Amino acid sequence: MKDFRNEQLLVLVIDDDREVLDEVSGVLCGANLACCCCTTAKEALAAVEATLPDLILCDVHLHGESGVETCQQIKLRPGLEDVPLMYLSAAQLPDVIRRSDAAGGIYWLRKPFAANVLIELIDQALGVPEGAASL
Repeated sequence: MKDFRNEQLLVLVIDDDREVLDEVSGVLCGANLACCCCTTAKEALAAVEATLPDLILCDVHLHGESGVETCQQIKLRPGLEDVPLMYLSAAQLPDVIRRSDAAGGIYWLRKPFAANVLIELIDQALGVPEGAASL
């Protein structure tokens, strides 16, 4: 993991809704976090071949694909086993939440989300000391 004081942390954001990607990327950039945005499982798998993210934020449903299964595939890649994983979704069904928790998700954030809550959860997932983020 990068040193948050010296390098910009990278968040891989996977969501099939471009408006959500724009909103999330705006929040992340405002908090001095870099982001790589993907709309499909295929794009996300290609992205992790090119660079190792510090955190993954994924929607549970990706136009006919499962965000949970996509993240399980990503976490099987060497070097990605310990990358924190958060889920972002409008769905809040107990079964979906259980499956995402079982797949290694550490936080679940419901859409629509508050920017400060998103950054707080990311900071906690990355172990960033309180007050170090710039939001």
